[in-house]
Amino acid sequence: MVDVRENCKIVRDRVALAAARAGRDPADISVVAVTKTRSAAEVEAVISAGYDQVGENRIQEAEAKKGTVSGVAGWHLVGHLQTNKAKRAVALFDLVQSVDSVRIGGALNGHAAAAGRVLDVLLQVNTSGAAEQSGIRPEEADGVVGLLREMSHLRLRGLMTIGAFVEDESVVRACFARLRSLRDELIAARTVAAPDLQYLSMGMSGDFELAIDEGSNMVRLGTTIFGRRT
Repeated sequence: MVDVRENCKIVRDRVALAAARAGRDPADISVVAVTKTRSAAEVEAVISAGYDQVGENRIQEAEAKKGTVSGVAGWHLVGHLQTNKAKRAVALFDLVQSVDSVRIGGALNGHAAAAGRVLDVLLQVNTSGAAEQSGIRPEEADGVVGLLREMSHLRLRGLMTIGAFVEDESVVRACFARLRSLRDELIAARTVAAPDLQYLSMGMSGDFELAIDEGSNMVRLGTTIFGRRT
């Protein structure tokens, strides 16, 4: 059995060390425990260990699981979202990290308006150039951010990316550095104010320390906390 509580302690230590190396405060870095395929009991364990942000990849899994979890946490959608599931996403999640098109943003905005709420979102950017990864191209960001900010029932909170799935650390690091520089470019161009791009969500179990070094303040960790899926 994986000791989730002990793994959470190890993650805290690793985040703190990575932050120290980057000259940053570890308290400024949020950990989202990604609970794809994990049981409600495992979600409860990670919440009781002190992590209060939970990430799910699939709508159906979140629907089946969330109502059985008594611990209080913010629920994030971190996986790709189809427009026909946007209404369910609005009902389930506090933050949608995977807004990868204006179309998805518009669908979420419409359903959030109908539900009488404002939904927090991140814009997903494909900084690796990998065809299998979702996200807008970096050069599209200025226009897409402007359109999202016109949607009155969405609140843009930052940017998200996935590092390249390669062994060359310099390539992975470049993906994260590109997102950080894109955030800075958007602010410098006054496309968006700094508070609206509070989060840089980048880094997963295999590369989160590199991401922290490059400016991430939100990491999405599954295997590091829960162990490998069987």
